[in-house]
Amino acid sequence: MSIERQLNEQKQENREIVEAILADGSLPDAEYTIEHHFSSTNFDRLEKAAVDAFKLGYEVNDAEEMELEDGSVIYCFDAVANHELNTDLLDSACEKMIELAAKQKIDYDGWGTYFIDENGEEVRDEDDYEDEELH
Repeated sequence: MSIERQLNEQKQENREIVEAILADGSLPDAEYTIEHHFSSTNFDRLEKAAVDAFKLGYEVNDAEEMELEDGSVIYCFDAVANHELNTDLLDSACEKMIELAAKQKIDYDGWGTYFIDENGEEVRDEDDYEDEELH
């Protein structure tokens, strides 16, 4: 898939995610933790992408190894930023993340965030909110 097509699809998904989380009652003006997800079967490429994300100002989580249903192994990490749940900001960030993934030949798996309750607190208890982390 071309970068342009992937970005257009991601922009549409950004709008759907923002609409869904706000429709569920999450605070619209809060600062959200935005986690951009990356994965690859090649650890070295993933590590280079993590360095690139850090240089762009993102907090980078340690890479994790995950075994897939078919027994194969992938590596993944999140690049984390904190800002409003604003589609313009998300579109801009996603463009950078998609370009970074393409440059390092890894997968950009979209982003997620958490529901923010009426007290301005992130809700991370899966039992309380079915769609707490939206991807």
